[in-house]
Amino acid sequence: MSLSKKRKVDTECRIFQEKWTSSYMFTEVNGKPVCLVCMQQVSVLKEYNIRRHYETQHGEKYNTLHGELRKQKVNEMLVGLRKQQSVFTRSREVSDAAVKASYVIASQIALASKPYCDGEFLKNCMLKAAEIVCPEKRQAFANISLTRNTVADRISELSADLDSQLKRKEESFLAFSIAIDESTDITDVAQLAIFIRGVDETLTVTEEFLELVPMTDTTTAEDIFRSVVGALDRVGVDWSRAVSLATDGAPSMIGKKAGVVTKFREKVQAANGGGNFWTFHCILHQEALCCKSLKMDHVMEVVVRTVNFIRARGLNHRQFDSFLSDCNITHGLPYHTEV
Repeated sequence: MSLSKKRKVDTECRIFQEKWTSSYMFTEVNGKPVCLVCMQQVSVLKEYNIRRHYETQHGEKYNTLHGELRKQKVNEMLVGLRKQQSVFTRSREVSDAAVKASYVIASQIALASKPYCDGEFLKNCMLKAAEIVCPEKRQAFANISLTRNTVADRISELSADLDSQLKRKEESFLAFSIAIDESTDITDVAQLAIFIRGVDETLTVTEEFLELVPMTDTTTAEDIFRSVVGALDRVGVDWSRAVSLATDGAPSMIGKKAGVVTKFREKVQAANGGGNFWTFHCILHQEALCCKSLKMDHVMEVVVRTVNFIRARGLNHRQFDSFLSDCNITHGLPYHTEV
């Protein structure tokens, strides 16, 4: 294309003119010319294209309208278009609110550890309440999608978003520590809980539950170490910034030759050039170790027998609760365990 032709296209008037509304029954929507009769857009904002569309599609029907009749017809079409646009806007707002409500309810279901299918039950409850409290709003509640698959998808997306937030926070950590604990659930599957705590340059401490890793096979030190490394690599930690690890006192955890602590220390010191690395017992195990180290069996045995005697018999337990109530004591009496 020559320079003169290019300049002619650039300087050509591409602004919608008001006279086209009455002449060709067109209006401008989001910078595009739209026909008021068939709602079709014309790709190029030029009078020639708008006039050609009107003459070929609607000329025979509307050329007979002149003066005030034509102006009245155009105004009716404009009012109809605005109503249609307002309906679409309200529908989009309702849709956005319904999706947001779906995410909020799914989050509450996950926090309460409820089944995904409870979403449909909650929706039925909301619809029944809406019929009584605000019947005109019932459809807004009906638009909230809470099927089992939807709740599962919402929770997965929320989990992915939390992971991405943790990754962004982890990039600002100047130092972080890890706490792990492995325990068997009621289905005899070993579950490895991993927690991370980090601090940034403003001394803001972030503590998060990183991951719960099911270990369906063996739970050797190598298996636990590999699971911990995989969870930390998934969020992209800088191993040179690790400063401590808290575990229980199991041999697989604290073994001097091949324990998780030993493997973890070797990996961290390889990254930070042999810097300091500390290991700790978790607080529950520290309390248990203190009880055993203080040699207070003459006190603990009496207390344990008394507690278990009260809890093992329903009548004794009811009478003890009544005694506590009379003394204005709100605390209960749990069973005693070693850990």
